Amino acid sequence: MKKLCIAFILLFSSLSFAAGELSGPAPDFTLKSRDGKNIRLADLRGQVVMLNFWASWCGPCRQEMPILDDLAKRYGRAGFTLLGVNVEQDSSAGEKYLQDTPVKFPILWDPTSEVSKLYNIDAMPSTVMIDRDGNMRYLHRGYKPGYENDYKKQIKELIRE
Repeated sequence: MKKLCIAFILLFSSLSFAAGELSGPAPDFTLKSRDGKNIRLADLRGQVVMLNFWASWCGPCRQEMPILDDLAKRYGRAGFTLLGVNVEQDSSAGEKYLQDTPVKFPILWDPTSEVSKLYNIDAMPSTVMIDRDGNMRYLHRGYKPGYENDYKKQIKELIRE
């Protein structure tokens, strides 16, 4: 498993990912959160939602996590919700990472990758921006320093709509 993770990291770290526009309704799902509650995407209609798919073994995910926490704090009162979706089969590694790097936004567990498959996630991290009407608008594949500027711009745009 560790060799597979390393191969995955090497493959995706060598590719250049960028943001792209999406359209269509965001697939609904319900996942268990870190605090044991079920969170359903449809219940967040009316909010701008950022889904961030991540794994504890992903270096760019680790780099991005504190930045995402800042975004959640900054825009939360303006109608923005950030959901971190951990894609690992065993959540213990994600839980350990979160003990060392705590975040305030909800972390959801996707151990069977059902939600990741719904969103065709093929890179770590991947971020999907969803507007207040529940439509997918932007996809970010991977993370490099500076992507947070795009996130801020898109969050502001979607909040203003």
